[in-house]
Amino acid sequence: MLSVTNLKAGTIFEDQGNIFKVLSYEHTKVGRGSANIKVKVRNVRSGATLEKTFMNGAKVSDVSIATRELQFLYKDGESAYFMDPATFEQVSISLKTIEDHIYLKDGENFSLSFLADEPLSLNLPPKMEFVVSDTGPEFRGNSATNIYKDAVLENGLKTKVPLFIKIGDRVRIDTRSGAYTERA
Repeated sequence: MLSVTNLKAGTIFEDQGNIFKVLSYEHTKVGRGSANIKVKVRNVRSGATLEKTFMNGAKVSDVSIATRELQFLYKDGESAYFMDPATFEQVSISLKTIEDHIYLKDGENFSLSFLADEPLSLNLPPKMEFVVSDTGPEFRGNSATNIYKDAVLENGLKTKVPLFIKIGDRVRIDTRSGAYTERA
């Protein structure tokens, strides 16, 4: 059993027969009453996001999760397909359980979490490199603040980049927010 005070972002647990992944955690205590733990979770199997509230001291079932490095092959309209580079075994995972599937790049290795033989979630690196496929003209000039322009990356993601970035440049993107972090 796992105490609800140990539920941090990324923790996977079981409650009432469902498996959840914690997205955010908030601990509140008002007055002389007991504390409440409010967590925003995603149902790993269905992809639904909801908020759950627990009393301080409550417990949930801990889930034994294994992670494996797999190579991304391709995706169709419903699933993403990965291959184990050692055994050449192929694994498919539903796109509705991977909300960040836009970051998948052919041939790259990604970490997947498994419960027994069932793939649960995709663990993306915090930053990834992409090529800018479309953006406005390059401008340079003096400015007291950062000025950004719209850009479309090779994976179709739309983000804001600084004015000096041009088509063909490689940029690093924060996979948690989709925001530009630096030129690669």
